Amino acid sequence: MLIGIDPILTADLLHALKSMGHNDTIVIADRNFPASSLARRYLPLSGVDAPRVARAILSVMPLDEDPNPASAMTTAAADGRDAVTKELEQVVGQPISLLAPPDFYAEATKAYMIVQSGEPRFYGNLILRKGVLPPQ
Repeated sequence: MLIGIDPILTADLLHALKSMGHNDTIVIADRNFPASSLARRYLPLSGVDAPRVARAILSVMPLDEDPNPASAMTTAAADGRDAVTKELEQVVGQPISLLAPPDFYAEATKAYMIVQSGEPRFYGNLILRKGVLPPQ
């Protein structure tokens, strides 16, 4: 048992987050995303929605300071952002850049890991770019 670690952060996920370097990316995918066929490393978290997974990951992983450290898949909504995208933006705490589906899939294939959530909503997908820890 560890103190202060979100319980959905499994040992495998914590190991992956620790192993990632600056500028590596991790994808949080909805349950319909072809995660296992696209992933270099694949981890299912079936009972958890995408915003919850994002919140847990961001509790231990710094985002890059790049202007676009988080990306989502554009949706059919007028502004390209469905309710799930807006919820993910709230978790991230800043605007998320939008990628057309083919571009999102291409970026996902380059990711360090794809975590497949149980998110039932379409477009519940997010790419996070790891930042650096400040010197201590």
